[in-house]
Amino acid sequence: MLSSFLRYKKFIIGFAILSVLIFLGIYSLLSPKKMLPIYSPRDINPELVDSTVQHIGNDHKIADFAFTNQNGKIITQKDYENKIYVADFFFTTCPTICPKMTDNMTWLQNQLKNNPKVKLLSFSVTPDIDTPEVLKKYALEKGVDDSRWNLVTGDKKDIYYLARKSYLAVKTGKPEEIYDMVHTENFILVDKNKRIRGFYDGTNLDKPSDDPKTKNMKQLLEDILWLCENQ
Repeated sequence: MLSSFLRYKKFIIGFAILSVLIFLGIYSLLSPKKMLPIYSPRDINPELVDSTVQHIGNDHKIADFAFTNQNGKIITQKDYENKIYVADFFFTTCPTICPKMTDNMTWLQNQLKNNPKVKLLSFSVTPDIDTPEVLKKYALEKGVDDSRWNLVTGDKKDIYYLARKSYLAVKTGKPEEIYDMVHTENFILVDKNKRIRGFYDGTNLDKPSDDPKTKNMKQLLEDILWLCENQ
């Protein structure tokens, strides 16, 4: 009996290895791989998108910009070149959602403090009030790391134009009211190619969202780390 086993030993071992490989192959095929969509204006609620860009497909990218940050420095796309970043719209005197959004952005900053691939960008929607000096005071109060997170101000029309036509993140009452903006709680994830990869509730750290297209902050962190490994 022992001699029979020895005779078929190689066959048994080979069959066992083959069975394991087949099992792993089937498991890999059945296990869904993580993917992040590339968002275009056609994928977004029309009230968040200017009508002039609603026809654009996957070629949609964040337009060039130039605004002044909390240190009086001009910030452009060059400062975010080859970076993954998270953008949002806020104002320093906001009494409702902004404090929570800023706290959660600070949380995100701290989670990524050792990751040089990622930066943060916050646009003031009341730039006439939020001067660089005001933004600097706010940044110091909130623990903003100047090397990684820019709070920017500038021409109101330019900021609102970018919000509606590039980041797809704010509402207006009517199409002609593009410069009368109501900002949302959205955080926008942008990849190295200036494409939108996700929308996240900046007030929600870890609770499931009612909207399947909107994720929470911990999911944002997961998606950022996935992009870091896959882009």
